Amino acid sequence: MLESLGPLTGSPWIYAVVALSVLLDVFLPVLPSGVLVITAATAAAAGSTAGGAGVAGAGVQREVPSLLVLLLCAATASVLGDLFAYRLARRGGARFDRAIARSRRLTRAQERLGIALGRGGGALVVIARFAPAGRSVVSLGAGAAQRKIKEFLPWSALAGLIWAGYSVGLGWFGGQWLGASWIGAAVSVLALFGAGLLAAYVMRRPAQAGRPAA
Repeated sequence: MLESLGPLTGSPWIYAVVALSVLLDVFLPVLPSGVLVITAATAAAAGSTAGGAGVAGAGVQREVPSLLVLLLCAATASVLGDLFAYRLARRGGARFDRAIARSRRLTRAQERLGIALGRGGGALVVIARFAPAGRSVVSLGAGAAQRKIKEFLPWSALAGLIWAGYSVGLGWFGGQWLGASWIGAAVSVLALFGAGLLAAYVMRRPAQAGRPAA
């Protein structure tokens, strides 16, 4: 994995590629944005274990990504993508309402999101950031439900920061402990998918679980 992406992870373009992938995967959840973040962080671990600011390859010193810049790019792009989806659904009006009504999953998520945000808590937004397509469901659902931006945006920012920090941390520690190779990156990616499966399980719990007892 690292070998095939080596020229990209050794270039400043890695930040733009990561940011664009994270920004767009709210609409195209199949984009491997998490995998890209982990791979770039693993490359940074390679630079650290090499004992310098760069990684030598074929006699050429290659720069490695900065963890801080990588984290900020991923977190910022995550929030901007959420906000764009939220605004799009909010302005979509009746069209998005009809689309949500046709999907049991979207309807259930919108209901739970409304309850959570109405109580002043948005843990669901953070959890959904890790679930497959959960980010899309929550961002579009919040916009279609006409939730206030002050109710949604702070939780979106927290979700983006936690997700980016978790992904960067997985790549870094996986590279440190298991070596900056495809094995370290693969184990880190599996850990990210594991968090996604857990988040998906939590989101699939019945909406009544979030209701107060009558």
